[in-house]
Order: sequence, then structure tokens, then C-alpha cells
Amino acid sequence: MFIKPLSKYSYSFPNPRLANDEGLLAYGGDLSIPRLLTAYRKGIFPWYNADDPILWWSPNPRMVMFLDDFKVSKSLSKTIKKQIYEIKFDADFESVVKHCAKVKRNYTNHTWIQKEIIEAYYELHLQGYAHSFESYCDGELVGGGYGVVIGDIFCGESMFSLKTDASKVALYHLVQKLKNQNFKLIDCQVPNDHLKSLGAKEIERNDFLKLLKDSLESTVLFN
Repeated sequence: MFIKPLSKYSYSFPNPRLANDEGLLAYGGDLSIPRLLTAYRKGIFPWYNADDPILWWSPNPRMVMFLDDFKVSKSLSKTIKKQIYEIKFDADFESVVKHCAKVKRNYTNHTWIQKEIIEAYYELHLQGYAHSFESYCDGELVGGGYGVVIGDIFCGESMFSLKTDASKVALYHLVQKLKNQNFKLIDCQVPNDHLKSLGAKEIERNDFLKLLKDSLESTVLFN
């Protein structure tokens, strides 16, 4: 498959349905706010290592979590009831992203959350498009994650946890918040076993793109 280079002078992307099942669609361009928003509204996201050009993806299948499918295990339920963690939203977005950048992933020795990613998503946050969900213990940030809101979909980017269940508890409260504000689902992007254990499932890319198209007509707010 031919991977299309992106122009610096245009924010257009190729049709995401042209990506192979792995999802690689295009490379290049930049991480400007208009380009990122254009990408997310088309079901495309950036994901690349430090030595790579910016790579843009739209995988098939796509992992999503419908909010009613979120699974609360017995142990997680006990942790939630104990109220060990104080939950906040958007209290310290930048620190959340920086913590996520330090997480060691099983599939790579490198982080894809580099300085330019942190700066770009922080700018998205300042403009009201990116949001964080956070767990605190004794006033210290110990878990959470962040994502981008597009219509009634929360596009999850990354999570971290420094204490047992800290990120899961924050995710649980995110799900409750999204339900209350009439969101439809969390886009988990790439399939992984951890998210499957929490209720996420794989759907066809075409089905996700249809959901996304409908989502763009929504006027729900994350607040």
C-alpha cells in the first residue's frame, strides 16, 4: 500500500478507509490544532516514535468502549467504595500527559508521547478540546489519563497509574461523567487486553466511522 505524505500547506487527509488493517494511512504534516482536529474528526490519530516522521493511523478493527459496557470487578468496586482516591478533571492536564509519557509499554522501549506531543495536546486542552481525568492520594497525583472530545465521543489517548487501581478508579468516574453528559462511547483506538478486561471491544473500522459521523452532529459538552 502507498502511504501518502501530507502537505504542510493543507490539512486534508486521505480517506481512512484506504488504510490497511494495521491502520497506517499517512505521514508528515505537523501537530497544529487545525490538523489534529481534522484528523480526529475523520477517525485518524498520530502515533510514532522519536526517530520517525509523524505517522497517522486509522486501524481496523477499532477498539471502543460503550459506556454501559464498562466492567467493575469486585476488587475495583471495593476500592471505589473506600474512596481512597480523590477524583478531579482537568486540574493538572500537563502533569497527566507527562506521567503517561513515563509509562513503560510492553511493545516498545520508547515513549510515543514526546515533547511535541505534550505541547500539542496541552494546546488542545487550553482550547477546550482535550481533557484529563485524575486520581489523587493525599494531594498527590497518582493516576489518570487524557483524551480528546469529538462530538459525543471521548477519544482516549493514554493512562498511567502509580498506585493500585488509581487509573481504573479515575476511568470509572470518567465513564459516569460521560454518561451524565450524554456521551456515547470512549474510542480506545488500538486493541489491548487491559481495556478488553474493562469492557472495551473491537468493531469494524467502517462501523466506527459511521458512529463518528453521527457524533459530529452532537452538541454535548465536557464540563
